[in-house]
Amino acid sequence: MLLLLILSVLGTNVLTAGQVWPLHSTARKTISLSSYRGHVFQEEGVWNYSTILLREDIGVLILGARETIFALDLTNITHKKAMVKWEVTPDMRKACLNKGKSLETECYNYIRILHEMPDDKMYVCGTNAFNPTCDLMSYTDGNLTLENKEHDGKGRCPFDPFQRYASELVDGELYSATSMNFLGSDMAVMRSLNYTVRSDYSSGCLKDPIFIGMQHIAEGKENPEGDDDKIYLFFSETAVEYDSYNKMQVSRVARICKGDRGGKWILQKKWTSFLKAHLDCPVPQSKLPLIIQDVFLFCPGNWTTCVFYGVFTPQTSTSQFSAVCAYGIQDIREVFSEGKFKMLYNNHPVTKWVTYTGEVPDPRPGACINNDARQKGFSTSLDLPDKTLQFVKDKPLMDQAVTPSSQQPLLVKEGAAFTCIVVASTTALDGSSHQVMFIGTASGSVLKAVDYNGEMVIIEEMQLFNHSEPVKILRLSTTTGQLYAGSEVAVVQMPLSACGHYISCMDCVLARDPYCGWDFSSDSCIAINNTHPDTHSEVIQSLRDGNAIRCPPVESTKTNKNFYPGSTVRLQCQPGSNWAQVKWLVNNHPVKNSNMYHIQHDSLLILNATGSDVGHYTCTSEETSNGKTYITQIITYELRLEDLTGHPSQEKQTILLALKFIVISLTLTTFAIVSWNFYKGYFPIPRCFRKAEERLQSTTECQEESLQTVNSNKAASTGYSSNSNNDNRIAEFHNTVNQHNGDKALY
Repeated sequence: MLLLLILSVLGTNVLTAGQVWPLHSTARKTISLSSYRGHVFQEEGVWNYSTILLREDIGVLILGARETIFALDLTNITHKKAMVKWEVTPDMRKACLNKGKSLETECYNYIRILHEMPDDKMYVCGTNAFNPTCDLMSYTDGNLTLENKEHDGKGRCPFDPFQRYASELVDGELYSATSMNFLGSDMAVMRSLNYTVRSDYSSGCLKDPIFIGMQHIAEGKENPEGDDDKIYLFFSETAVEYDSYNKMQVSRVARICKGDRGGKWILQKKWTSFLKAHLDCPVPQSKLPLIIQDVFLFCPGNWTTCVFYGVFTPQTSTSQFSAVCAYGIQDIREVFSEGKFKMLYNNHPVTKWVTYTGEVPDPRPGACINNDARQKGFSTSLDLPDKTLQFVKDKPLMDQAVTPSSQQPLLVKEGAAFTCIVVASTTALDGSSHQVMFIGTASGSVLKAVDYNGEMVIIEEMQLFNHSEPVKILRLSTTTGQLYAGSEVAVVQMPLSACGHYISCMDCVLARDPYCGWDFSSDSCIAINNTHPDTHSEVIQSLRDGNAIRCPPVESTKTNKNFYPGSTVRLQCQPGSNWAQVKWLVNNHPVKNSNMYHIQHDSLLILNATGSDVGHYTCTSEETSNGKTYITQIITYELRLEDLTGHPSQEKQTILLALKFIVISLTLTTFAIVSWNFYKGYFPIPRCFRKAEERLQSTTECQEESLQTVNSNKAASTGYSSNSNNDNRIAEFHNTVNQHNGDKALY
């Protein structure tokens, strides 16, 4: 019953019979960080590298971690220029522990807010053991310095170091979305530092929100309507518009006007322009709305061209896919400025949000002060009539959802959940502009993807961290052309492209990487600069079609391999890419899986090989692009039997003959040495076998001969004679024997 109710409410989000959505779940290449020549920075004992401020004006990356702030060289983050510690005092740690928090994880100062101030100083805030605190910081003469102007950070910085938040510094004012109290029960969107305004306390404004991101758009610049700048907030919250027995999350986009000063009586010091709408990323596989995890603002021109890119994940663990959706600023503006409102229908016991069909006050609730409002005498929000203010207080939710510009996701991918996104722009050889998405995942990798006329191509997946370390933050520097990724354990820097790892013309062109092209003059894959196409007259690309017809055929690599009967033979053949298919031929006949052959992803196993398996084995790596198949790699093995019956191969015969010659030479040499020693008498044969009655005499003779032999050998080895000593010892021996025989005669 619950499932049917949810399905009926969600309507178009439900997968209908026969619908199939393509899941582009595989990147063409899987690349390591070393292949990209990236850099890794981490400091022993420091964790949670998840707050990054790019100071391209002074060439440093300001990195906020747990109780530490670093200034790193923007071109090479392994060069640490400065650091400053901001640690929790013992008293604060004790107070945090007494409040029931963990000393091992929570009772530290996690740096969460980093913004550049108009005077080049930086505004920094930390959780400070569940007592958020802010300060000013400067970077001067290579030193980071906290100015010890600490002040309360409640409403600006989260209490909980693991709670999501959003903030933006605009014209000296801090816009923030976070918790206002220790328990996290009061969540608010607030402006502070100079003129404080916050969101209303009513449940219709925010319902258990999880804040994701905040962006400022200068819509008031060169606006013929005299409109104001906007602050756009992205978050998820418990849905109030759906009737269900269980809480269901939805994604939201909200906006406020930069010049909003609150109302005079109603909504005093509260937002008069706060409106929110459902942010829809429709994936037919999902029966529940997807939840936004990160957002990136991309503006190729003025503010009218701005696009928000968001990454979404399912709200249940049963689904294993993520999506990217893009929303044009004009589409969002249209929903807020022209769309209908929802109202709370309360007729006991029925309470639900329904479409409001009544009259809308003038000026329009939630609208910024523009030329039309000024002509009517409303110069600020303090001048707005109570009717307009009461309406927006009661009805902050729009009826219409904001949908993607393409009416569908740009990318849907199975596997590790998406965590964050940035988008870069580059110009191809033909002068066309392309947006390249870099998407962080929960498995520590970054995907590089491009949309070519509705065809999404995941060019590469770069593994930056261990699979258990999610990418927590991504930042893009257009000045250096570098990407920066932070995680719990380290921060990584990598270029936006590394064309050198494409090893052939086929590999380079089929990659369809807008940053790269094949240069025939240097026979290599090179980086495409954003210059006039004439400067690359010998370079080719084929981004939209992936047409590699101009590339020369690949050459075959030949290898000889011997095997023993009954063994298992492995023939290696790594596919040219994750999209390539490997085909095997033996003596020009296709190989299929059987009791004899086992085809693996990167090799062929020949089980219990025999003489019948001798022959030519050819591995062909084939990749299809836009309906055309290209051969990207050919490897040929000549498999030969290692004969164990005495008929070895010619190479083995040569080795065996050499071994025989060595053995015979050693044997003859040993025999000659032994014969020479016998001839010289160094090894005489003792006469030790006599009759029993002559045993004593025989023993004497044997011992004498042995003694002579020992001394002879000793003399031969030392180079001098000891005959006189031997004569004396023999004489003594005879005297002893005679004395012994005399003693026997007495008995």
